[in-house]
Amino acid sequence: MVPPAPDQQRRGGPGSPMGWRRVGRYFRMERQSIAVALVLLLPVALGNALQPLLVGQAVSLLRQEPIVPWLQPVMAWLQHLSGASPFNLLIGLLALTMVMGLALQGLLSYTVQSVGQMITARIRSDLFDHALGLDLGFHVRTPVGLLLTRLTNDVEAVADMFGNGAIGVLAELVSLLVSGAAMVLVDWRLGLLLLLTLMPVTWIVIHLQTRYRRANYRVREELGALNADLQENLQGLEVVQMFRRQARNSARTAANVARYRRFTMTTIALDATISSLLEWVSIAAIALVISLGGWLVLRDALALGTLVTFVLYAQRLFNPLRQVAERFTFIQSGLTGLQRIGELLDEPIRIQDRPGAIPLPRPIPAGEVVFDHVTFAYNVRDHVPVIRDLSFRIAPGETVALVGATGSGKSTVINLLCRLWEPQEGRILLDGVNIQDLPQQDLRRHLGVVLQDTFLFSGDVAANLRLGQTMGRAQLQQACGELGLGPLIASLPQGLDTELRERGANLSAGERQLLGVARVALRQPEVLVMDEATAHLDPSTEAALQRNLAGLLQQKTAIVIAHRLSTVEAADRILVLRHGALIESGTHAALKAQGGLYARLVSLQDLGAPSR
Repeated sequence: MVPPAPDQQRRGGPGSPMGWRRVGRYFRMERQSIAVALVLLLPVALGNALQPLLVGQAVSLLRQEPIVPWLQPVMAWLQHLSGASPFNLLIGLLALTMVMGLALQGLLSYTVQSVGQMITARIRSDLFDHALGLDLGFHVRTPVGLLLTRLTNDVEAVADMFGNGAIGVLAELVSLLVSGAAMVLVDWRLGLLLLLTLMPVTWIVIHLQTRYRRANYRVREELGALNADLQENLQGLEVVQMFRRQARNSARTAANVARYRRFTMTTIALDATISSLLEWVSIAAIALVISLGGWLVLRDALALGTLVTFVLYAQRLFNPLRQVAERFTFIQSGLTGLQRIGELLDEPIRIQDRPGAIPLPRPIPAGEVVFDHVTFAYNVRDHVPVIRDLSFRIAPGETVALVGATGSGKSTVINLLCRLWEPQEGRILLDGVNIQDLPQQDLRRHLGVVLQDTFLFSGDVAANLRLGQTMGRAQLQQACGELGLGPLIASLPQGLDTELRERGANLSAGERQLLGVARVALRQPEVLVMDEATAHLDPSTEAALQRNLAGLLQQKTAIVIAHRLSTVEAADRILVLRHGALIESGTHAALKAQGGLYARLVSLQDLGAPSR
């Protein structure tokens, strides 16, 4: 997997101002909850810092040693209020700090995790909306598995960066500062000794974390490639089995898994190095404190209770650093996720409504379609146009068929009309209005497109037919009857309430196609486009459906694409395309009489030869 280009890293990288502004917007939405979490950091850190001190001072009282000077006035005041002994006061304060610490820590964790989940939901929603708005060019060159990785793993990593990372690191730093201040106040010699040991360790941890982030980015890239490979094989399982590709595809997937494992092991090794380093440094620091502190105790220069306090501090001092290192793992993963999310959000939405775009005026449009010198290429840099200076007019209520060999540009014409792609030259008009001047929702409301491969969503049949329309059950049943779907609906186990599996897998291809035609016809579009919409139907069913459609969509503009030329003979006009250019136009009889390309295609089909 190739790393992102330098301009992508600069544009969407986590360290860039754009990256922080992007995530900062989501943090601002939760600023009240974040403020509560920040306020809780100090009392939690104070409680953690006081516990070793209270234990050590209790030991000093048992040995009848003096407690630290700055604590003596506080103890005298508490003893005056309660009348308890100093030892009981210390034990009571220790219990109070533990109970309050647990309660405040629980509240802090809940607040932080709830904010993380809210941020996750908002980022995922915005990311999904942005992905839906991107043009087909982006989706053609981007595997679905990569998008899913960004919508799931990367978004979760960003949430963990806040919940387990940023706030956690801030909490550990506050705890480290408070503990450091407490150590210096208790005994400046041992306090400075412990704090000085932190400096080289901190530098090493930062260096290792930098390497971890680079390795983690590669892990995410490999995970996206692996997800894409797995999805492709599962979606094409039927082809894999029929062509006996199991072994070869399994070997390719195994190679992807091995590559992902190799990069993952690099991050694991770095993480383990950091953890073991901190563990050994912590043990060394405890040994150093015991050595120096023990020597001072033997010389009566230090109380044993103070030494116990610093042993506990030495155990706890490196725990924040250890936690910071572990939480930096979440931060690095989150920054990687933020970078990858930023790269997706930085993808421009090329097909957008122009400022001031207004819907077609009422009454309902007539359905005139005009292509005016349209030229289009999928890859502009290749300079190979798929549509070349194409011009034609379809009158309102006219049925026009597009005919041509495979690759002649028929489906591209439909994609351009629906504004799924933008032409490089020329205009496309709907009722005299450039479609680029219409809101996309309004344009597609007037167009009804039936594709050869019908996509059905999980859910019941009725929901797939309505597809967002407000239509009562009785009205839906009546419309299905008018379209001739009565026998199909009656053959289903629960009729309109029959649950469909993913992509309508429990229906035949012909049944899926019938439902696809019906759900478009139910919307009563002004322009009906049928791109090989009856390819999976037998001739009798196709003829019956076309008769029903003719009655339901009377006086509607229709554009038909079909390789079976017998299905376009009744069209008012036939447009013949070759290499994206219009070369013939006329009725079936007139084009046959011309003896051109259309006549040759008809002759080839009559002979049973492929139409190429």
